[in-house]
Amino acid sequence: MFNFSFQNPTTIHFGEGHIEKIASEIPADAKVLLLYGGGSIKANGVYDQVIAALSQHEYFEFSGIEPNPSYDTLIKALDVIETNNIDYLLAVGGGSVVDGSKFVAAAACFEGEDPWDILAKQAPVKQALPLAAVLTLPATGSESNGNSVVTRDGNKLAFSSPLVRPTFAILDPNVTLSLSSRQVANGVVDAFVHVMEQYLTYSINAKVQDRFCEGLLMTLIEEGQRVMQAENQQDLTLRANIMWSATMALNGLIGVGVPQDWSTHMIGHELTGSHGIDHARTLSIVLPAVMKVCQQEKRSKLLQYAERVWHISHGSEDEKIAAAIEHTEQFFKQMQVPIRLSDVNLGASDIDNLVQGLENHGMLKLGEHGNIDLAKSRQILETAL
Repeated sequence: MFNFSFQNPTTIHFGEGHIEKIASEIPADAKVLLLYGGGSIKANGVYDQVIAALSQHEYFEFSGIEPNPSYDTLIKALDVIETNNIDYLLAVGGGSVVDGSKFVAAAACFEGEDPWDILAKQAPVKQALPLAAVLTLPATGSESNGNSVVTRDGNKLAFSSPLVRPTFAILDPNVTLSLSSRQVANGVVDAFVHVMEQYLTYSINAKVQDRFCEGLLMTLIEEGQRVMQAENQQDLTLRANIMWSATMALNGLIGVGVPQDWSTHMIGHELTGSHGIDHARTLSIVLPAVMKVCQQEKRSKLLQYAERVWHISHGSEDEKIAAAIEHTEQFFKQMQVPIRLSDVNLGASDIDNLVQGLENHGMLKLGEHGNIDLAKSRQILETAL
């Protein structure tokens, strides 16, 4: 196991009725900007609960943050912040709203000329407005980490800073009952691949992290399959397990002291940036291809994954690995997400543009070994056809 330092200062309030805790968690004298998306929080009652909790605060609103949040939208929030002397942000929504609010928190305090440099040039974030989150769609884990992804002109770029990690987060599984099957499936798959990016690398005898990962993967498989069944749509316990799994998948704990991959995400970002495909659905397309192309580098962990997660105990090592990849693809199919580029009407003629995007964004040495160059990324995309 590698040496590491770990701290996660985000306070989590998990369970029904916790939205009211906003009132006591946000300083009484704070000027709050409430940020949210397209208005679904007004239809499902979350907005009313948040407004009630903010009744003793001075607050303003900024709405319209899209899935795969747009820089052009987010930058407009800076005028609201400046005009009203905002000093606290409250993101209410899924990962896109939280990600977008993190960028706003950093951009509001950015001392450079162009806030886009935070993403395009990885300009350091030296200060940021404090931020909290009310999570409505479990998927990204953004509610308790310092990561953010923002899109501009087809470029989907990320930045990370501990200064934009939410101070607290409200996780009420009850608010997820109004999500569509597509949103729930995307969330499960997103969380599943987050775990895989930190688990499916090479072994360094980090037994605690491995067991945590395997437990999360098995939970997501079990509850993911159940949540897609009509009779379980209103099962609150099931939703709670999914919500907590998604948070634990990317709050930093399972990734400490171990090598990490993230090639699936980087290649997937090009699919979203160029073709607008849901983030989770890019991951379900790319991950099986990464598993196949990088089979030798990941051999020991693929075998461990096969045996511990899928309980595959018979056959040769190659047969076990092939079966584990097949099981993964079948799980994704059960979640009703694509597993091939052809499933989203893309073909060989689209690969050049995707590889060019990787080159443009400096994605030249991906993977836990840094050995996924453009040629290997092309091979992964060709395998995904």
